[in-house]
Amino acid sequence: MLDVAMIERALEKPGKTKGGLARAMGVRPGAVSEILGGQRLIKAAEIPLITEYLDLNSVPVMGRVGAGSVIEPDYEQVPVEGLGEVALPFPISEETIAFEVSGDSMLPKYENGDVIVVYREQRHPLSSFYGEEAIVRLKTGERYLKTIERGKSPSVVNLKSFNAKPIVGVKLEWIGEIFVTLPRGQIQRIRAKAAAKSRSRSSK
Repeated sequence: MLDVAMIERALEKPGKTKGGLARAMGVRPGAVSEILGGQRLIKAAEIPLITEYLDLNSVPVMGRVGAGSVIEPDYEQVPVEGLGEVALPFPISEETIAFEVSGDSMLPKYENGDVIVVYREQRHPLSSFYGEEAIVRLKTGERYLKTIERGKSPSVVNLKSFNAKPIVGVKLEWIGEIFVTLPRGQIQRIRAKAAAKSRSRSSK
């Protein structure tokens, strides 16, 4: 959901200005200040223009997450800017990061190459995730996409897959609550569309 707070934060990025945003929207310069001040509403047709200029639909891909296979290195070893970005078809909060699924243990719901967008920070206690699918990082550093189940004690969990043996009695360092899942085919179409748009611009 696009809101004023997202626009204000995005305007703090290097090279992003109110004037540049106004030009991208095709409106007079004062219109942006009016939006930020609450005197003017954002029109539906302006949302994609604002999103594109301010890069509000880009999420850093922080690596791969195992759906069967073990994925390393640790989350902390990934560069701050991530391993690349994926552009979503809608604006998204800066509080999110993404991982690419590697493996087939969560078929048919998650396929190899799908992208899972999660909240960067764990927002709820472990017990609230019992029975839910999430991206997790173990105390030992491995990352998985699994269903979290209660373990034998409050400090450990069992990680279950749709078609692989469970991982029993492990401790979690972090839980990435799933915000949205993008199937591999959709990701490919989004990237192809972005590449075509880039080629069109460079040919002008």
